[in-house]
Amino acid sequence: MNEYKAVIGLEMHCELKSNAKVFSGAKNAYDVVPNVNVSPVDLGLPGVLPTVNKECVKKALMMSLVLNCTQPEELYFDRKNYYYPDLPKGYQITQMHAPVGINGKIKIDMGDYVKEVLIHDIHLEEDSASLEHYSDASLINYNRAGVPLLELVTEPCFSSAMEAVKFLEYMTLVYKYCDVSDADTKKGQIRCDVNVSIMGKDDKVLGTKVEIKNVNSFANVYEAINYEIKRQSELKMANRYDEVLQETRRFDEESGTTKRMRSKVDAIDYKYFVEPNIPKYKISKEYLQSIKEKIPLLPLERKEKYVGELGLSVKDANIIIKNKDYANYFEECINLGIDAKVAANWLIVQILGFLNKMDISIQDFYLKPELLKQIISSLEEGKISSKQAKEIFNKSISEEKEPKNYITNDNEQISDRDKLLGVITNILENNKEQIKNYFLGKTNLFDYFVGQVMKETKGKANPSLVKVLLNEELLKYKEK
Repeated sequence: MNEYKAVIGLEMHCELKSNAKVFSGAKNAYDVVPNVNVSPVDLGLPGVLPTVNKECVKKALMMSLVLNCTQPEELYFDRKNYYYPDLPKGYQITQMHAPVGINGKIKIDMGDYVKEVLIHDIHLEEDSASLEHYSDASLINYNRAGVPLLELVTEPCFSSAMEAVKFLEYMTLVYKYCDVSDADTKKGQIRCDVNVSIMGKDDKVLGTKVEIKNVNSFANVYEAINYEIKRQSELKMANRYDEVLQETRRFDEESGTTKRMRSKVDAIDYKYFVEPNIPKYKISKEYLQSIKEKIPLLPLERKEKYVGELGLSVKDANIIIKNKDYANYFEECINLGIDAKVAANWLIVQILGFLNKMDISIQDFYLKPELLKQIISSLEEGKISSKQAKEIFNKSISEEKEPKNYITNDNEQISDRDKLLGVITNILENNKEQIKNYFLGKTNLFDYFVGQVMKETKGKANPSLVKVLLNEELLKYKEK
């Protein structure tokens, strides 16, 4: 039995969405062609001066508000001085002394419980260039140099790999919901450093911290944390405490292990000082309020609304909120007056089934909420059957024509009581032997009668009404 508990902290890096980079006018876009989105500022050429991208500041402050942080009265930046090939200036413009947010917290859904995650700080900085390593050379791509980057640093408040990954997944959703980032892990827009330490169950002092750098997927974060917990626990149980070192490690995907990179006995002295080429900016309460008003309902808030107010199941709510575009589509349906449970059922079963089959996004889906309402309204009014509704759904998508084009008098469902009674009466008169057997216990003949009505009406009869009328008419035969 493991007598130790894990203490985990995260440093989550997220590239912001903007037209230009954070301190230069170079294009901020993911591009497979190297070194095309570059300016003299990104390269640190002599005589250049940085200018702050206001949109990036606004998005950084929005995330600070989302995380319930305290914002500084003045916005300014610092220089973090170090030399590395991917940092052409020899320093990084970042925030050390006055981050856009400190001392925050946010709640995340763990399934069985809601966890409050404590935020140490969140700050805006510029990303470095990227390196590609080969056997005989390393190549530098400056497209990423100067890309706006938000670094979110949590307190060491996670106790398992699952909690850490759930937080990363939730924050990725939050970035997308707030439209501050595409948060695409495949494009390297989300990256993570993980800090893991082990301590005794009753200890009050944290154990030696080990940092795992640049873990590039949530699956790898999960594996790296679990491996590191196991490694440190085994060393301590074997009384090899001196081998649990304060160091930086990397995660090796092939072996599923972490490997030592360098020791980290003391914090590196980056010689921080205030960036002299960027003036300080006053952050007014009015400006913060204008940003706060644009924060949308976050995923957890939407889930609580869908389950508590709209009556959806937890399972259905979770499916809808996992994608901002799904949630927006669903809410458009609700605003059009479509019943929440009906809208959720069509979205989850029919629409998502089609999207997955065709491998397209809901933004490219032809049947917008107002068109879906044409089908649902006709179904609820009894003009078409559920079978016809699905057929019209498929026809409308394949031919890209409005559903109303397929809802005509020729295919409308028959819900006229007198018309159906005439058909039912005729069928029963011609099937007296079946009626006799029905009352002798062969109750499955009821489905036979329903089938005959549907056959006679070419599938247009309202099946629910047919069953009601059949029951009424069969009772009359029983009483004769």
